[in-house]
Amino acid sequence: MEENRWFLSIIQNEFRNGKIDLDSTMKLLEKLQMPFDFAHVKHVFKKTVDKRKVPTINMEDFRAIYRTIVHRPEFHERFRAYSANGKILADNELTEFLRKEQYETESCESIALEIILKYEPIEEVRRRRQLSFEGFVRYMSSEDCSIFKSSHRTIYQDMNHPLCDYFISSSHNTYLVSDQLIGPSDLWGYTSALLKGCRCLEIDCWDGSNNEPVVYHGHTLTSKISFCSVIRVVDKYAFMTSEYPVVLSLENHCSPKQQEVMADYLESILGDKLLTSTIDGTAVSQLPSPEALKFKILIKNKKVGTIEEGLLRRNVDNHGETGEVSDFENMSDEDETDEKTPLYPKSDSSKRKSDCIPPTPPRKKAKMKKVKIAVPLSDLVIYTKSERFVSFEHSLAHQQCYENNSIGEVRARKFVKHSAREFVSHTSRFITRIYPKGTRATSSNYNPQEFWNVGCQMVALNFQTPGVQMELQDGKFLDNGGCGYILKPEFLRNHNSTFTPYDVGRYSKPMSLSIRLISGHQLPPSTLSKTNKADPLVQIEIYGVPEDQAKKKSSVIKSNALSPRWDETFSFNVQVPELALIRFCVEDEISLVTNEFLGQYTLPLLSLRKGYRKVPLLSRDGGNLEPASLFVHVWYYQ
Repeated sequence: MEENRWFLSIIQNEFRNGKIDLDSTMKLLEKLQMPFDFAHVKHVFKKTVDKRKVPTINMEDFRAIYRTIVHRPEFHERFRAYSANGKILADNELTEFLRKEQYETESCESIALEIILKYEPIEEVRRRRQLSFEGFVRYMSSEDCSIFKSSHRTIYQDMNHPLCDYFISSSHNTYLVSDQLIGPSDLWGYTSALLKGCRCLEIDCWDGSNNEPVVYHGHTLTSKISFCSVIRVVDKYAFMTSEYPVVLSLENHCSPKQQEVMADYLESILGDKLLTSTIDGTAVSQLPSPEALKFKILIKNKKVGTIEEGLLRRNVDNHGETGEVSDFENMSDEDETDEKTPLYPKSDSSKRKSDCIPPTPPRKKAKMKKVKIAVPLSDLVIYTKSERFVSFEHSLAHQQCYENNSIGEVRARKFVKHSAREFVSHTSRFITRIYPKGTRATSSNYNPQEFWNVGCQMVALNFQTPGVQMELQDGKFLDNGGCGYILKPEFLRNHNSTFTPYDVGRYSKPMSLSIRLISGHQLPPSTLSKTNKADPLVQIEIYGVPEDQAKKKSSVIKSNALSPRWDETFSFNVQVPELALIRFCVEDEISLVTNEFLGQYTLPLLSLRKGYRKVPLLSRDGGNLEPASLFVHVWYYQ
């Protein structure tokens, strides 16, 4: 009874003249505070007026449209199962639902009360500490019912481990917003990456006119932006999303003179944010933690001498001084493409010239050259010194904890395949950055999962390129409050670990997972449809170690993007849940061989919540497609 009075009190003023049009229908739905997709409302409205052959609807028509979109049968089923009278959930009935169906284990009574106070729209019902079906719908459609664990939306992991113990959200060629050859360089690349929680940005630095260093993809037609402007953007946005340290990975092609200009800009613009000495001013035996480096920006570059020598030099005027570091001839810090035709001519001194993978140990014929580094820039490198990777044996014997390696994807993939145990041992000690091969001229991405599987910290992707690879990146770093740092599993931090992706041993406890795909709600219509139609299907995919890779597909529901119903169950056995991601992808079946992407959601397997859950859908570029969602039931045990 109260429900009818509440409903009428909101809508009756709009029907003073008896009828309303589509625009008024939308405004009225907004008043009822449920998210609606205009295309779906328009379609349902049109079906109603076509029957009546008039462009307006009456109050009963509106009630029918509201029920079609809001009063979902799958919600009714759950509501009636726990409501004694089918109209109201008493607080003890809601508590029982939360305990039995949502697997809430603690404080169910207080959670039930919070839900009633937050989601019950009818004042009389709320005052009696009860939940009407309207309130139940609002709860089941809310973020509080999301499949993603609410505790993982905040920083919950131990942030006091050394930096090398974390996966770090990392971007490649951050200044590019299109392809690698002729596209624009843009400051938006840095802004958007930082706002997404990225903690390692790449800056390709070259000599510019008037002694002003510029940033662009060297020896290509990509446009140029000033180094100064990049650092100003970093200064403004570095800690808007996350308070944990940002690493600026410099690919430095500048002359010593312009390197000094870079050092001046870094110090003058970033000020106290720039890390210019060790945390305690002493020698480095272990990397500091993200917690110890909060609100600090670190420079990753080649360095002259040791950190201790640099700290001593900081007290004297060293402008005009240069040092030399040994390097392979005609190679920069990042040197590989793949076995295919190189992106740049062989005579070019830019990065990624060929994919000649140096064996372990390195080629004897490789010539060495001296690279000049301006001491003022060198001395800004503290915990992130770029050091060319020679071999796992060489690193174990000679590499310092503050020396980082960059390895191209092709070479790294061979290490994963042939030397996985050594690779895991290496990444347990040293920060390792993986970057895309140079022949990815369209800014395509590799699958980051294969490198996370061996503990690589900085798995750098082209953030501007949507696709499964960036969906995995975004999904992984949803975890731990989206702060850009994810604590690696213990078996990837332990120096004595024998774990490999191909031999997981007893390092992890397998998970048995069951997903019941119940329904979809207001899915994005097909771009090929003139109405709100689509033939949706759902793919549920597991990404992880090779043994855990899995993909399962639902049936196709014909001509229904508004409220498709599947009621299908999918089971998975996951050997290493700590490394696994689960991806829900909704597609429109165009033909037997072609599907159109409609939406997706990816999250870490260990961030799944049990029970009846809403799966929000995102667009290709990570945008929110609300109210588009899936409704599922999740159950698992380890």
